[in-house]
Amino acid sequence: MMPDLDEKTDLSFTRTLAVPRHLIWECWTKPEHIPHFFVPRPHKVTKVDIDLRVGGRFNTSFAVDGTVMDNHGVYLEVVEDEKLVFTDAYTEGWKPAPDPFMTAILLLADAPAGGTIYTAIARHRSPESRKAHEEMGFYDGWGTVATQLESYAKGLLP
Repeated sequence: MMPDLDEKTDLSFTRTLAVPRHLIWECWTKPEHIPHFFVPRPHKVTKVDIDLRVGGRFNTSFAVDGTVMDNHGVYLEVVEDEKLVFTDAYTEGWKPAPDPFMTAILLLADAPAGGTIYTAIARHRSPESRKAHEEMGFYDGWGTVATQLESYAKGLLP
């Protein structure tokens, strides 16, 4: 089910990926897959630590233009093969983050002709942070990630 979107604070896009949703789910929930798609190339994921449960950690580190960036967060909702919600507003143990950026909502559904209807939503605390994320390249960045995810997941097909 699609959450109500607020055009002032939310960014979203939907795309059909030519891969079954159980594989898309696996890619998003198993640490060994995340480095293959999670940030637009040539940037790299250097570390992943996942504890897939509500309140569990979703921690990643990226190398972006020679700078390592750590992102620590928690899962807020986990519905197998359907919905994954995580945020950097908290770290494990429900410790508030000093400067949270967003909450991500990933929705997966079966596409009519096969594949997965993939919806990515970035929910922000303010219109200003939403605007900053859009100007940083939300659509291009998250679109690139979706393309990389699809390509990588196709390689996992039997």
